[in-house]
Amino acid sequence: MAAGLVVAEAVGWAVRVLGAPPPVAAALGMDPPWSVPRTMIALVFTAGAVAAWVGAVRLPQRRTWWTAVAVLMTMLALVKAGSTVHVEVLHAIGGDAHPVRGLVVLGGAGAAYLGWLLWLSRHERRDRRRVLTWLALYGAAAIGLSTGSQLVESWAGWASVAAATSTFVEESCEAVAAVGVLFAVLLGAAPARVLPGSWRLRRAEDAAEPLRG
Repeated sequence: MAAGLVVAEAVGWAVRVLGAPPPVAAALGMDPPWSVPRTMIALVFTAGAVAAWVGAVRLPQRRTWWTAVAVLMTMLALVKAGSTVHVEVLHAIGGDAHPVRGLVVLGGAGAAYLGWLLWLSRHERRDRRRVLTWLALYGAAAIGLSTGSQLVESWAGWASVAAATSTFVEESCEAVAAVGVLFAVLLGAAPARVLPGSWRLRRAEDAAEPLRG
């Protein structure tokens, strides 16, 4: 799955570097709203949101945790697919002209939400390290590497190979981290769907979900 997403980003890189016609660039580019690469990553988050909602229903004693994760995954799916709200926020705070300012504001907002999730799961540590680690890695790619891409674009120009390559690295890291988030959620909410059927599940809460095989 991660390899397929990186291939889609590589196609987007070629589309930008080769100067493809606008309709092709809009459909296959790395960053236009609703382009193939962005939509594919959004679908990964959508699957993660569905898994988290299922976990909230299936494990009532952990409903608050999984509901919060599902809300975040849903928001990430919507933003990644076609929303430009993050761009509008950057414009409002002058982050496009001052990328470091955008990094501080958006990074602070992301850290605050992760901190809230950490506090929310303070009495239930199961799975939170895995989920929060991958969410933090995605945030680092989406916010940190995005700042680097903006700096390269301001230096070399949007159409340059350097800018396209920096965006490719950013988007590819986002794609891999999104897959990591998905499987982190699946391992917590529906482990029998992703672990080998011969493995015995160790948690009593998972007994309600039959083992495969």
